[in-house]
Amino acid sequence: MNLRRLAVAVPLVATGALGLASAPAPAASPGPAEGLFGTQDPTYDGVWRQSLSLVALDAAGRKLPVKAVDWLVGQQCADGSFAPYRAKPAADCGPKDQVDTNQTGAAIQAFAAIGGHRAEAEKALSWLKSAQNEDGGWGYTAGSPSDANSTSVVLGALRALGVKPADVTKGGKSAEDALLSLALKCDAKQSPGKAGSAFAFQPEKNGTLVANADATAAAVTAGYDAGFVVAAPHEERGGSVGCATPRTAREAARNGAVWLGGVLGENGAVTTALPGAKPKPDPGNTADTAVALAAAGMPEEARKAVDWLRSEGPAWAGKTGPAAWSQLILAAHATGADPADFVGRDLPAKLAATGPGGKTVAGETVRAKDSGTSDSSGKDEKKKDDGGGSSPWWFVGVGLAAGAGIGFLLSSRNKKNAAR
Repeated sequence: MNLRRLAVAVPLVATGALGLASAPAPAASPGPAEGLFGTQDPTYDGVWRQSLSLVALDAAGRKLPVKAVDWLVGQQCADGSFAPYRAKPAADCGPKDQVDTNQTGAAIQAFAAIGGHRAEAEKALSWLKSAQNEDGGWGYTAGSPSDANSTSVVLGALRALGVKPADVTKGGKSAEDALLSLALKCDAKQSPGKAGSAFAFQPEKNGTLVANADATAAAVTAGYDAGFVVAAPHEERGGSVGCATPRTAREAARNGAVWLGGVLGENGAVTTALPGAKPKPDPGNTADTAVALAAAGMPEEARKAVDWLRSEGPAWAGKTGPAAWSQLILAAHATGADPADFVGRDLPAKLAATGPGGKTVAGETVRAKDSGTSDSSGKDEKKKDDGGGSSPWWFVGVGLAAGAGIGFLLSSRNKKNAAR
């Protein structure tokens, strides 16, 4: 989801990634909203962190707060899209509600994990289809140039609904075509990786591709058919440790995974640097990288990253909030570690403590055959909700073999896409 797939503070409108000087400050803080995870200003990441929190709790086998589910449902616009936060969800969405693909794709993945709200999920998917670019990918907002992180989040959403990426095209191109176009060539200069080949966030103004660790983690996860949640690999998938000219997004993802393995420092952390700042270990990017490496079948490298997170992650998450706790949960889950005993800390409990109390409901995700479409045969069964609120249905889809993500996730996030 960062996994996969945004920076934990401000989504892809963050500094540098889109060439912006800085993200605009809200005119006034909307304050905490009932049902929302975290007390931080939700102006830029409310739906993102809510979706990631629900997905992470579900992946950890915990029941979901009904108020949190209802909050997410209430944020949806009539056309199916989601903005990061709407202080007055009962009002119609307007131009000031800056909807985007990341919040919408994240919400779809949350609906898949929750089990329910089929109409909302399909409406969100319809809006995403309308926002697809001619190159087959997605930008952060409708009409903006495609980027690896946003495209990866949408890929996770498609797969969560059982939709084959090849069946969603624009100009004859799919999301996987867009990712492949953002993969650097094997002979390209790309530091600090020692092998393989990275992905760029977007082409530079002159058309060149520059290696980006966060974008690579997102694209690798998506290239291996995953979203926010990645199941722990039982065995290494193997493959060349070198770099081969990719013909598909999966082959490019393999190159990217090898490159990510070389990005990890001796301590297991990914080191990044924002413009004007000194390089330092980045917990968010490290968590995303762990998920990506697990998705690629590189468990030894993935566990190396998680081992570093054991020492540095909890303090980071305590300062950052629910999205960070979610990233730690998804990284642990992807490597087979127990999120409930993460150096003595119960990560799901820490995350749940940042959300609303009250009644809960168990998530219900049902895996379907890879038909490429959601089940419309009328066999969706409603279940009694022991927590009140929305009644979940047996959600038909591939679920989230996924976290980031994004889990890409990449993104999980809100990602620090300015880091290279």
